[in-house]
Amino acid sequence: MNLKILILPGDGIGTEVTRAAMQVLGAVAKKFGHTLELSEGLLGGIAIHKTGTPFPKETEELALKADATLMGSVGLPEFDTAPPLERPEAGLLAIRRVLDVYANLRPVRTYPELVESSPLKNHVVEGTDMIIVRELTGGLYYGEPRGISAERGFNTMSYTRKEVERVTHTAFKLARNRRKLLTSVDKSNVLEVSQFWRQVVVDVAKQYPDVKLEHMLVDNAAMQMVLRPTQFDVMLTENTFGDILSDVGGILAGSIGMLPSASLGETKGLYEPVHGSAPDIAGQNKANPLGAISSVAAMLEYTFGLMKEATAVNEAVGKVLASGKVTADLRPKGKPATTEEVGQAVSEAL
Repeated sequence: MNLKILILPGDGIGTEVTRAAMQVLGAVAKKFGHTLELSEGLLGGIAIHKTGTPFPKETEELALKADATLMGSVGLPEFDTAPPLERPEAGLLAIRRVLDVYANLRPVRTYPELVESSPLKNHVVEGTDMIIVRELTGGLYYGEPRGISAERGFNTMSYTRKEVERVTHTAFKLARNRRKLLTSVDKSNVLEVSQFWRQVVVDVAKQYPDVKLEHMLVDNAAMQMVLRPTQFDVMLTENTFGDILSDVGGILAGSIGMLPSASLGETKGLYEPVHGSAPDIAGQNKANPLGAISSVAAMLEYTFGLMKEATAVNEAVGKVLASGKVTADLRPKGKPATTEEVGQAVSEAL
């Protein structure tokens, strides 16, 4: 198969973890006889430096031509006080909207080898295996009106029935092929938009009688993820809540550097590790690349339908974790491995 992929390394450690992920992708292509048709573009802070905008037109065109896009991370401290539309993160929001990737899937799994890496007690995190499905192109991050004046800052959280329905269908289909449990998270005791969200989810649920539906308020969901994460199978929530809750998953997995994500639309896929650009360790070759590598596995599965290849990557990650050749964030017993060494180890394990 010919895999047509756009690479967007981004900022900070994004370039380093993406390099490791690309090495693994190359090893997969060689092992299974696929060809890679790769292009590379600019997104985020580096794009602002080179083109004056976080999402250049050339990058947009490349993304629309590719079957899938693999990203590193975006964000640089120098832009922290810039207006929202002039920050690197504006490029991330823009590419999600252009590709219409409305469903963000964030698997949270505790590998046996990483139980000790979590700050939570072993018996709490052992066996955690869940997917957070986050609506990605609506809600507070995109709603209008929005703005800042001298006396007021304001945003609008808004959802249409279509926006809620399509991401809910994605979540139910995932749950149907897993443990048949869907937990929909909202704030319906306070927010009208959450009351609407819950009504639409209940309507869609009628088409999936084999899946059990539960509802949970977002504050309780955050607490339950830490108290008893094994109770969750598929968690469905809107954009802002999903952004926050998925980072809690980093505690469960042992490090946020372990978490991949897949953002899916009707025809396009956007893949990236959950972590940020971590400028404090950028260029030091010590960032954890396993989230980026696992994002490659997700891309192989969801965009290209290559289950055997995706499984091989995930198994290779497991072998490397078992070997102890991991970066400092995973608390190795010996000398920490570098980003480059971990990428090489996964490639060899394939």
